[in-house]
Amino acid sequence: MEIVALNLTVRLGGAPRVDRVSLTLRPGELVGLIGPNGAGKTTLFRALAGLRAPDEGQVLYDGRRLAHIGRRTFAKRLAYLEQTAEAHWPLRAEHVVALGRLPHRGFGRAALQSDAAAVDRALRAADAEGFRGRPMRELSGGERARVLLARAFAVESEWLLADEPAAALDPAHQLGLMERLAAAARRGMGVVVVLHDLTLATRFCDRLILMAGGRILGDGRPGEVLTDAAAAAAYGVTLARAQVERETLVAPWRRLASHDSGRMPL
Repeated sequence: MEIVALNLTVRLGGAPRVDRVSLTLRPGELVGLIGPNGAGKTTLFRALAGLRAPDEGQVLYDGRRLAHIGRRTFAKRLAYLEQTAEAHWPLRAEHVVALGRLPHRGFGRAALQSDAAAVDRALRAADAEGFRGRPMRELSGGERARVLLARAFAVESEWLLADEPAAALDPAHQLGLMERLAAAARRGMGVVVVLHDLTLATRFCDRLILMAGGRILGDGRPGEVLTDAAAAAAYGVTLARAQVERETLVAPWRRLASHDSGRMPL
């Protein structure tokens, strides 16, 4: 399924949070959506996931609008992991992950053997097997984040949109997460992930989309998008670069004193 946004505008409080954005997303890529706080990344994500109707423009899925696909069919084809996802319910982790199977069987219907197998695969993919029998309220923030990621994996959809899934994870699990997302993309899944860690973004993503002020500043290979000029314009920082094991490491280095995040040069 190809996802196309055409001249997308979403307003919050009368002001455009996403401003005339057009892009095309295809399966088989790990796409990193990057940009400073308030750039419009989450708003764009919600529009792409069909959770927020645009004020102008449209989103098409293989050339069709969401209304022509149907919500249940769409829920099987695209999984969305929101930034502020929480789970303090008195449920065991495996039961939370099993909620990802609801689009396939509906409410009130008994789980099938195929559902149990999908839950097992999802727990492994999110490195959350060790939590399966534990109540969610007994897990740490990072552990809960991995279980919620497993719930998204359990859908076994064509697309996964994950909003800052690495934010609550320690470095080892951040690397494991990105390795698993990259592997999913290599298997043909379309994966789009919001990231603030530029090192992870440039190392693992096939493509970066850089947003600032509700617009797209760059879209392409990481080395083409995250230039020194783009980092200065979007983030107000300089970048440090180094070669590590034949890969280019990129990290923010210094703030630019003259940068005004409220007035991006677009």
